[in-house]
Amino acid sequence: EMPLRLRNQVLEMFDHAYQNYMDHAYPADELMPLTCRGRVRGLEPSRGDVDDALGKFSLTLIDTLDTLALLNKTAEFEEAVRRVVTDVRLDNDIVVSVFETNIRVLGGLLGGHSMAVMLKESGRMVWYQDELLHMAKDLGLRLLPAFNTSSGLPYPRVNLRFGVRGPETRTGTETDTCTACAGTIILEFAALSRFTGDPTFEAHARRALDFLWEKRQRNSNLVGTTINIHSGEWVRRDSGVGAGIDSYYEYLMKAYILLGDDQFLQRFNTHYASIMKYISQPPLLLDVHIHKPLLPARTWMDSLLAFFPGLQVLKGDIRPAIETHEMLYQVTKKHNFLPEAFTTDFRVHWAQHPLRPEFAEMHSTMYFNATRDPYYLEVGRTILENLNRFARVPCGFAAMKDVRTGSHEDRMDSFFLAEMFKYLFLLFAEEEDLPFNVEEYIFTTEAHLLPLSLSTASNSQAPTLVNNMAGEELDDSNFEWTCPNTRLLFPDPAFPRNLREPIRSAVDKSCPRPTTHREPGMGHPPLRAQDFMANNPEHLELLRRMGVSLIHLKDGRVQLVQHATQAVSAVAAEDGMRFMQEMMELSSQQQKEQLPPRAVQIVSHPFFGRVVLTAGPAQFGMDLYKSSSGVRGFVTVAEPYNGCSVLSNGEIVAGRIALLQRGQCMFAEKARHIQKAGAIGGIVIDDNEGSSSDTAPLFQMAGDGRNTDDVTLPLLFLFHKEGNILLEALKEYREVEVLLSNKARDRGEMLSETEPRHEYENMLIFEEGGTPFHHLLSFFSNYSSFYYSFPLYDSVMGQESVQPAEGLGSYDPVDVGEEPAVDGDYSSQSVDSLMADWQEDLEAFKQMEKDEL
Repeated sequence: EMPLRLRNQVLEMFDHAYQNYMDHAYPADELMPLTCRGRVRGLEPSRGDVDDALGKFSLTLIDTLDTLALLNKTAEFEEAVRRVVTDVRLDNDIVVSVFETNIRVLGGLLGGHSMAVMLKESGRMVWYQDELLHMAKDLGLRLLPAFNTSSGLPYPRVNLRFGVRGPETRTGTETDTCTACAGTIILEFAALSRFTGDPTFEAHARRALDFLWEKRQRNSNLVGTTINIHSGEWVRRDSGVGAGIDSYYEYLMKAYILLGDDQFLQRFNTHYASIMKYISQPPLLLDVHIHKPLLPARTWMDSLLAFFPGLQVLKGDIRPAIETHEMLYQVTKKHNFLPEAFTTDFRVHWAQHPLRPEFAEMHSTMYFNATRDPYYLEVGRTILENLNRFARVPCGFAAMKDVRTGSHEDRMDSFFLAEMFKYLFLLFAEEEDLPFNVEEYIFTTEAHLLPLSLSTASNSQAPTLVNNMAGEELDDSNFEWTCPNTRLLFPDPAFPRNLREPIRSAVDKSCPRPTTHREPGMGHPPLRAQDFMANNPEHLELLRRMGVSLIHLKDGRVQLVQHATQAVSAVAAEDGMRFMQEMMELSSQQQKEQLPPRAVQIVSHPFFGRVVLTAGPAQFGMDLYKSSSGVRGFVTVAEPYNGCSVLSNGEIVAGRIALLQRGQCMFAEKARHIQKAGAIGGIVIDDNEGSSSDTAPLFQMAGDGRNTDDVTLPLLFLFHKEGNILLEALKEYREVEVLLSNKARDRGEMLSETEPRHEYENMLIFEEGGTPFHHLLSFFSNYSSFYYSFPLYDSVMGQESVQPAEGLGSYDPVDVGEEPAVDGDYSSQSVDSLMADWQEDLEAFKQMEKDEL
């Protein structure tokens, strides 16, 4: 009874969305469901590249044509075809995305034509005379000018009326395109060629695919995300299966299915082997660098990769498909929808959800095409319920602006009607509910239906696919997993459940610790996250046996990845999953509200407080923000330098501030060792050579998961550049005294009555909106290696506040004048040159901010 009820619910929801588009938006391209009106390009505020899908051609209606037919809405389909033929114009003076127009409009027209022909053959729509196909060819000809490049890769945009003419048509000036944009053409263009008998379209699509194949990275067999359409150089060299690449892989596989050319499958299988080797870390799919595929490119995933398990089902590799599907389902349950991007510990990275259909597509494919496992019906019910509870509005369905708050965006993209309801209807429909045999059609990336009979359609003039794998023969390994029988693969009905349970535990953080210790094959209790040390060989061996690998990242951090299948036993795999869960919980605890920066101020001769180094705080120990005087003392290097064992020079460290090197053990452990030796404070110096607070975000040291109330001394962190300044000063002067505090102190606060004052020991005071900012100056050039231009500090609040150079306002140097020479070695540095340095630093800072965005 449940599938029947849910199938009827799908139809009701579709009617709600479609009728509101027709009532409130048509002939506009899209419906704005919050304001109940159509979105017309040029009349609404620009949304940037998103608007390139809109071409004043009733996008949503064209995109929805074959959905109407599949959902048995024959009368509505016939009426929609008449409207498209009568009302829609394709010769608009408007610049559109080649990729979006191909998959949505050309694909929609071809899918509509396929359905009209099918209905005509059954005695309906006898009036239809290939009108949609004629429109499709007209549109194909309007897209062809974009392919007029030396590489054959299309320009990303084209003017529907004028083609590609240069700046005057707002086209032809681009140099880059995404891999998916250039590689997601073949199905629609080949279908157009096969339907019309004109080989031109298929030839251009094949040429673009040939070029992308030639430009793959030959060692990793991966492709980048963005490519220069003229030179073929990779502009972005990160590689994954999500945004920017996704449908390139999909179209290689589906081109083999639709067109029957074995080389498409061989190319896909070559890429697929590399994806499973480098990108797939079940259940995760993480981007890597194409030239260094063992190096992760990012620690989050985007929602577009949700299609990939469905593609794995088409290939026949079902086990990793089940694992990734379960991960995505648990993330969906956690946030109600799949966020646009989410981290490897399943938190929100980008909070939007524009009602994307990839998750529904993937699990509909897994159910309909592969498993018939009723588990996926439950998943589909969750999708339906969430759409109705959180996205449904009086005039349709609204995209989620933030899945955490449930806020809406005035947006209902055409793909919501074109794809979402197709997949959900197929999930719940019985065979007799379908108006035709869907196994005779291939679904494009926009879910448009193209008949498999096109593989035998005459296209003799089309050039054959260039054999870029000369000397390589097709062998059985390229086909061994195609079209498997899941009952033979997984005879145990409980097998999928066994795959899902540990993943569910990891995402929902409900994995209980067993009351009795379970040994991961080494005669030891399971390793606890809070006890883990990356330099402990025994711990590393325990990780290996639990299927957990440790990757050292370039910035000094380590990344842990578990492959349950690589564990020595099922028990060890479970212990590994619990260890990863504990580590994620420990990481989450450490993601507290950002603490403000601290200051390490060198106060001894000859610096006298002029050199101030920006330091990161610790989440434990003395809070310098609550100390009015800070902690002042001479520095000394701890032995061992890493501070990970009892100090051998404890008598020297006693009463001083210990210098320590990052790494080898937890920060709290270092603090305990120097505190036991009698130190009054500690400074941890980064071991990642070249790191600097100029270019890295503020670093704050976390505890070790245990109670750190026993740590009472202050501990600060310096990046490598700032730490070297301190080490060089110690090397030069032997006795170096520093002040650890929440902010830089005025010169007068640090000098005793007996210490001499010098004329050059002054500061500049800047005023911005009445708030004073202090920036201590160093005026002796032969100490330039010690000079550090730190961020401006609000002298009242102590908060770091970087101001744009032009916003500094007027400045008033206090008694600077001519600087006297000191021992004949020190020369002055003019205020003008200092201001120029600050201007340069601030411009660099703003550029870094821009690059980060």
